[in-house]
Amino acid sequence: MTRQRKGPPPEQLLAAAPVKSLIWTFALPAILSQVVGAMHNIVDQTFIGWGLGDVAIAATNIAFPLATLTTALAALIGMGGAAGFSLRLGKGDRETASQGWGNAILLSLGVGCLLAVLAVLFLRPMLWLFGATQAMMVYAAPYALVISLGLPAAIFSTAMAHFIRADGSPRFSSGVLLSGAVFNMIFDPIFLFLLDLGIQGVALATVLGQVLSSLLALYYLVRKKRMVTLPRRAFRLSLPVIGSIGALGGALFFNHVIATAAQILLMNMLRTYGAQSAYGSEIAIAAAGAVGKVMIVLLSCVIGIALGSQPILGFNYGRKNYGRVVQTYQTALVYGTVVAAAAFLCMQLFPHQILGLFGSDDPLFYAFGTRYIRIYLLMSFLNAFQPITSTFFTSIGKAKLGFWMALIRQGLLLMPLLALLPLVLGLDGVLWAGAVSDGLAAGMVLSLGRREIRLLRQKQAGEAVL
Repeated sequence: MTRQRKGPPPEQLLAAAPVKSLIWTFALPAILSQVVGAMHNIVDQTFIGWGLGDVAIAATNIAFPLATLTTALAALIGMGGAAGFSLRLGKGDRETASQGWGNAILLSLGVGCLLAVLAVLFLRPMLWLFGATQAMMVYAAPYALVISLGLPAAIFSTAMAHFIRADGSPRFSSGVLLSGAVFNMIFDPIFLFLLDLGIQGVALATVLGQVLSSLLALYYLVRKKRMVTLPRRAFRLSLPVIGSIGALGGALFFNHVIATAAQILLMNMLRTYGAQSAYGSEIAIAAAGAVGKVMIVLLSCVIGIALGSQPILGFNYGRKNYGRVVQTYQTALVYGTVVAAAAFLCMQLFPHQILGLFGSDDPLFYAFGTRYIRIYLLMSFLNAFQPITSTFFTSIGKAKLGFWMALIRQGLLLMPLLALLPLVLGLDGVLWAGAVSDGLAAGMVLSLGRREIRLLRQKQAGEAVL
């Protein structure tokens, strides 16, 4: 049996409900799942720091680009597919919307299995490339091996969460992601301390949580009432459908890939220039990684707002309700900027307390971590512009603009600055690269968003005349 939805149909809400409240209807569950999902990284790092020390923290940070690549692939399939799904629903084309979902299911499973095989086969070369030292490899290799085995479940569950949200079920979408994160936080200390499984136990808790999330997503596909059906023909792979998923999700995928490359370069720069400083490579990488995990938690609210706006933007753009699209984008941008500014103030005002979460007793950890917060995150209050504007362009089918936004911040600014500034400023050059790139990118992204708003208002005026 399928359970009937309660309340107005999702199509009616997307088309007519007040934007300010509707964004929160979709965003709050997404924020909750994003925050709890990010919190499990903090919990991992905390227990690892308490139980295994700073080198183990650094080792998990070295393996983090693998998680970023997983997120990239899930965004390519999930966000790209969900954006097309919303646009087609807005146009009333349920057949193609259904086929997009079916193709995305097969793609997420196939890509996840392929990535898992490659990660296992090239595990150690991959970790050296990510910036590992010999001391870190003792922890990084077994941790990354277990994480690699869970990649199919990680990509499938995350991709399906995007579709479930676009299908008008934001709470269930969040439940899919929350279940795995909560499982991880509960079983981390059990596997690490009670069962004495070491760093492999922490990784195992993560993988089993991802399996649980996948099972919940599968339950939704089989048992829940959806806006579209998924007949067998929806699972026939179609090059035009796959091409559409790739076109709409390509910008987000590229954003994550460039972010992964920037993360790898950052870790390598910290390894190189940290070794030339009083802090050392391991302390620099551990502290920077710890701060990065906290910022992910704080900025998850921004990501949740961006994700919450996606079904509204895509559906109304498909309906040619351009005024509602503009209102949704502007409202999301205001909410996201307030959240980013609050996160910035928390980091700048309480650096020692935040770093204390990770259980380190090394004064150098706190010294470098505080300096990293003060400089690298100096312009982070502007960090809402890119994810919300990128989601905006993806949702209205303009993936090329999203591609350029990803290229501007990570590719054209951050990576060259990470390579060049340390030649002059040493380790401080690594830190200033983040602040400078954040500030310049925010201005460029905002100008693209304002230009698109003008175009949409012109279209809205034309529709009104017609």
